[in-house]
Amino acid sequence: MEQPKKSSAVSRRAVLQLAAATGLAQLAPPMLIQARGEQAVRLGLDNPLTGTYAATGKNELTGCQLAVEQINAKGGILGRPAELLIEDSTSGDAGTAVQKARKLIDRDKVNFLLGNVNSALSLAMAEVSHEKGVLHVVPGGHTDAVTGTSCHWNVFRVCNTTRMLTNAIAKTLMEKYGKKMYFLTSDYAFGHTLQDGYDANLKQYNGTKLGEDLIPLGTTDFSSYLIKAQATDPNIIVFLMNGDDLLNALKQAVQFGLEKRIHLAGANTELEVLEGLPPEARIGDWVAEWYHVQPNVPHVDEFVAAIKKKTGRVPTARTWFGFVGAWTCALAANKAKSLDAVKMAQALQGMELPPEVGLMPDTPFYRKDQNQLIGSLFVGHAQAKGSTPDDLFHVDTIVHGKDVAGTVEESGCKMVWPKT
Repeated sequence: MEQPKKSSAVSRRAVLQLAAATGLAQLAPPMLIQARGEQAVRLGLDNPLTGTYAATGKNELTGCQLAVEQINAKGGILGRPAELLIEDSTSGDAGTAVQKARKLIDRDKVNFLLGNVNSALSLAMAEVSHEKGVLHVVPGGHTDAVTGTSCHWNVFRVCNTTRMLTNAIAKTLMEKYGKKMYFLTSDYAFGHTLQDGYDANLKQYNGTKLGEDLIPLGTTDFSSYLIKAQATDPNIIVFLMNGDDLLNALKQAVQFGLEKRIHLAGANTELEVLEGLPPEARIGDWVAEWYHVQPNVPHVDEFVAAIKKKTGRVPTARTWFGFVGAWTCALAANKAKSLDAVKMAQALQGMELPPEVGLMPDTPFYRKDQNQLIGSLFVGHAQAKGSTPDDLFHVDTIVHGKDVAGTVEESGCKMVWPKT
């Protein structure tokens, strides 16, 4: 289990000079590390490192690691070093994810819980963190319920809700390509709520749902589903899946030549998927939740350079999710001047991310009484080759998150705080 090295003792003057020199003074904590051996503040990451979502999980880990390094360089959390503890939740086993969450909280005594990529695992872990009263940041589990009907005072989410994703793209797809859609949908929480979002969008814009197949996570042969979808003569086949599932489905769709007759699209796509596809399969319209090519947005280039120095590759949206997730923990504690979970959760209500962390055109903020991060969404199309070898997505439109998030009431979140 890899853990970052603890930061050595530094003077208050040195940290403030560093913060000022790098433009990060607002991130400097109110106290500084007093001694090398002082007890660390522990962040526990319970995320996929194996299976369908291994690539996305590992990139979230990289983002967390960079954040912890930066946090420690700026004085730590409440003057104490931050330490990242890592567990493999697997990609689809809720029992394992829950077991690992309990281990991190009960045995390892983490102050914060982070995870999961898988929406169903995020919901299961949230029940544990709520039971234990531990601040929990979900970097990349999208299903609406996390900050909707199953919301908890202690659970915050970085990535968008599934409804935000469909609201950002569905109308544009119908206007450009037609209103007859067939859906290939992952059969678990993420896919189900994406489907619910598209169903609502179809009703809103007078679209037609020709059919839907619920496909088990980890499927490798999509031929029967693609043949069935093609037979309905849709304008668009909509892929509501992610990770290796989306990668394999798109490869096979192109092998069948479907892209020559039918438009292929979905909700969100990931750079991890686009990198794994052959150039001819980098097609279709999608939502990117963060992208490394953002001209004129402050600090994006610095973040890209820092990640490339660590990994040799550009950051993905998942890298950013993990980065923001870990920084959220430090920002909450340093603003609350406490590691008390309730005080930290209250400190995060309405909090805007500093530009060095937010890294997008709209300043992301945690919406009060829902704990959902609201920022920018990037709607565009996949491309075989862009300005550089790793520029595989062309941003056509930047959508403001607040315009597609709906209201707190519509989310179904009814926040209940502990009695004091």
